[in-house]
Amino acid sequence: MAKKGSKARAAKKDGGDLRLRELLRVPGGKPVDLAAHDARETPAGPRHKQAGLAAMTELADPLADLQERLWAASTAGDRRRILLVLQGMDTSGKGGTVKHVIGLFNPSGCRVHAFKAPTPKELGHPFLWRITRALPQAGELGIFDRSHYEDVLVARVHALARTDEVERRYDEINRFEKSLADNDVTVIKCFLHISYDEQRDRLLKRLDRPDKHWKFHVSDIEERALWPAYQQAYALALERCSTPHAPWYLIPADRKWYRNWAISRLLLEHLLELDPRYPKGDFDVAEARRRLLEQ
Repeated sequence: MAKKGSKARAAKKDGGDLRLRELLRVPGGKPVDLAAHDARETPAGPRHKQAGLAAMTELADPLADLQERLWAASTAGDRRRILLVLQGMDTSGKGGTVKHVIGLFNPSGCRVHAFKAPTPKELGHPFLWRITRALPQAGELGIFDRSHYEDVLVARVHALARTDEVERRYDEINRFEKSLADNDVTVIKCFLHISYDEQRDRLLKRLDRPDKHWKFHVSDIEERALWPAYQQAYALALERCSTPHAPWYLIPADRKWYRNWAISRLLLEHLLELDPRYPKGDFDVAEARRRLLEQ
């Protein structure tokens, strides 16, 4: 029988120098040209679908092992947690990531929140109010399907706020994410980068399947017409808000299998760095065993 933590150690050995974070990290503070990034590329790891699916299978056990250790450590006062932020154009795979990647974990230690248009109540508060209420607790893996970045993306594209207000929000987001990092939250922000043509194909597939019609809205076509404006808004968010304590990772997402592998690998690298440990029991093991055997 393998010793506890052996799966995670094996994954760490296999990961080498953990270069995926370096390859996918957006530098920050520099202009970002999304058109220069191929949404179908596979910059590291598996090169074709079958290899990608096999690699996902190999990641499942070490990821589950590390997540359990993080969750267990919280029972002894360890306040560390992870926040995975998923952003991207419609059909980029935010929901698919939750299904295929987060499905590898024990749901007891996960907190998934999908942000939609703010309610009247939420609009009555500062834009980060609803975000703060959805943050993961100690030991949890929190997943945001969309996030506070909607307030510098949709707000900019649709002019829902004054330009100076949107500019102020970038700094507010950076301060907010710095406070998270200072309070034991590991922030992993993934921009799911798909191409214009791939989005059209995915929308058409939703129209082809009656069981997918619920995921399609006529407004998707209207939003797609604003593609250049959204690309500019995303580029600005990546430039302004990729920081050392909360970097953005640009995930090529035209290939769903690669998207899933890359995000799983990023999660593994961060969990390995945290290296959570099972807490020691606060009882006499021998005495507990003796009492049980006497019953």
